Amino acid sequence: MTLPIKEPITLIGFLFAFIGAILFSTKAIMVKLAFARLNVDALTLLSIRMIFSLPFYLVTAFIVSRNEAGKRLTSRQWMATILLGLFGYYLSSLLDFIGLQYISAGLERLILFLYPTFAVLISTFVFRQKMYRNQVLALVLTYLGIGIAYYGELRIDVGNPNLYWGSFLIFLCALTYGMYIAGSGKIIPLIGATRFTAYAMLSSTFGVLVHYGLRGA
Repeated sequence: MTLPIKEPITLIGFLFAFIGAILFSTKAIMVKLAFARLNVDALTLLSIRMIFSLPFYLVTAFIVSRNEAGKRLTSRQWMATILLGLFGYYLSSLLDFIGLQYISAGLERLILFLYPTFAVLISTFVFRQKMYRNQVLALVLTYLGIGIAYYGELRIDVGNPNLYWGSFLIFLCALTYGMYIAGSGKIIPLIGATRFTAYAMLSSTFGVLVHYGLRGA
């Protein structure tokens, strides 16, 4: 009786993950197009992006706060959510946008997709979760494959003087986003995915706009 129920759920989950991966991959292309057509820097472009997203976060936070009015967050949960939003999304997005000024969208995606491996490593060494043999094998194959692909990119883009600097910025982006994923895996079961996402995105938006305001001043 469980098999007919499990199969469509697995298929739906796979489709959502597949579509999400495609949409996630197109972000770098859109950012590169924006840099090419608009005379803006990384912080300005990121601020515009967050301003457009802000109304959706506000509406979501308002709806969630009304539906879960009796489930108040503790001070530690508030602190964890805000810090994850600031450090794991504001900082990682800023590093990503700056790095995209120096390297191609393809190379950015290649390096950025290291973040799941960082999430696994952080969960293992910080949160003391057991790492299984198949996970170790997956990590080795991932780093080996990305290393080969990156070597090929070096041979193609030899004339880019900022290749290493841009790659390092994207590496830091992947690392901070991996921290965000690992940390959110601990806080989401306690407060819920929708509420965490809304509050974390609001804190990251606040961080971006404050940064933009201070830079403009």
